[in-house]
Amino acid sequence: MEQPWTLNLAWWISVVELPALAGLFWLAWRNRRDTDDGLDDARHEFETGLAHLRDGLAAYKLEVAKSYASIPYLKEVERRLTAHLLRIENKLDNGLDRVRTDSGRGGAP
Repeated sequence: MEQPWTLNLAWWISVVELPALAGLFWLAWRNRRDTDDGLDDARHEFETGLAHLRDGLAAYKLEVAKSYASIPYLKEVERRLTAHLLRIENKLDNGLDRVRTDSGRGGAP
């Protein structure tokens, strides 16, 4: 007599469980591969952006160094300012001498 078709454990494992596990393994492997590819792309973009930022910063530093006053220019400004202050000081001294001279003679200041 024919036995009715039954689901036994070996059939269930070979027909259902093994393909399901293979599918899960494939999904995990593909997810890992996609994640690694994404991380590599992100790392490359980050390094490229960082290189552009460094280049921009170097260019900015160079521009600042070019646009700031040079040492000879600062010395020239200091010389002119000192000369001007000495002229003011001489005028004040001459005015004070006149006031002293006029007050010593009895004149009006």
